Amino acid sequence: MRSRFVALVLAVFLLPFAAHAGVEEEIAALAPSGLVLVVDEEGNDLVARNVDEPFVPASVTKIVTAWLAMEVLGGDYRFETRFFIDTDRMLYVRGGGDPFLVSEELALLAPELLAATGSKPFAGVIVDSSYYPASLRIPGIEDTDEAYDALNSAFAVNFNTIHAVRRGKTVVSGEKQTPITPLAIAQFRARGPKGRGRISLAQEDPSVGLRYAGELLAAFIEKAGGKVDGEIATGRVPEGLEPVHVHRQSRPLSEILTQLLLGSNNYVANQVFLEIGAQRLGGPVSLEKSLQVANALLGEQGLGADIHLVEGSGISPKNRFTARGLATLLDRFASHAALLRKTKGGSYYKTGTIDGVRTLAGYANTTEHGLVRFVIALSGDTGKLRFRLLSAIEQGL
Repeated sequence: MRSRFVALVLAVFLLPFAAHAGVEEEIAALAPSGLVLVVDEEGNDLVARNVDEPFVPASVTKIVTAWLAMEVLGGDYRFETRFFIDTDRMLYVRGGGDPFLVSEELALLAPELLAATGSKPFAGVIVDSSYYPASLRIPGIEDTDEAYDALNSAFAVNFNTIHAVRRGKTVVSGEKQTPITPLAIAQFRARGPKGRGRISLAQEDPSVGLRYAGELLAAFIEKAGGKVDGEIATGRVPEGLEPVHVHRQSRPLSEILTQLLLGSNNYVANQVFLEIGAQRLGGPVSLEKSLQVANALLGEQGLGADIHLVEGSGISPKNRFTARGLATLLDRFASHAALLRKTKGGSYYKTGTIDGVRTLAGYANTTEHGLVRFVIALSGDTGKLRFRLLSAIEQGL
């Protein structure tokens, strides 16, 4: 009788280990060279395969940017855009790096601006982008014209992109909420597809995006009952002028981060990343300031050697993480897990994809251990395999 009891106790005790062994065998069979780390809430390894070498995180980097943003800016932070008027009723716009100045936001902004300034026509619009130095460039976007890799800017609308449609010889807006403008038509004719599509604004001439933003602002001012008589130009706000209106983004940072982690827009990620440095060290923004702040915060968590950033979106293959470092950061980010995309099984995750790299990281919902931290990094075109590995973790732990 005693021997049966001992055997039963041993069987119960060893059952989780047998289950873990089964998961590891399945992961080894599916991705023998893949990096897979699974850690429970206490920091114990549940699965650890090929975790010794740093890996390229791709868009999983955005989890780190989101954590930094919540630490430095806070979930209630709102980006601001300032407006000034001189004695000739020239309207000056000083951009503050708002990543979500989309058409719907301009539709809110324009009536507020007219209420603050009156409906008398503006002499023109001058866009002041001095908060973002003209020399600013993000590593990794130099050789891409993808819409989600648009040039970062102090003042840009609709993520510094244009969405339009060709209909015969005409170009019309691809969005009912966005009026078409002359510059949008010219840019789309020059670089857009033959049918429907979205283009990023030219990196070789940042003033194109600034002038388009001013043009679209003018279109919304006119829709709200105002008028802009003169041209759209770039320049500086004259010394001594005080703002007549400050527009605060209607979305708090927490909502912007949710959209960022769902849509994985590299432009939005680096707008947020650049604000982190400027908030701590003062404007204008610079990549160096944000990296300095990021490295200091990561160092305080003991992650200085484990998370190496060169920018905040993951577009650069020069970003390097260790699996254990990212698992530790996921532990710090756990209270914000709901910002991430969720599987039907209750796991939270972020994907990463650049040439030759497929990553997945987040919180797997397991039967035995609840939400565990996981990191997956694979080489090659293996996007679906990431989710097969996640499913094995969910079902086997």
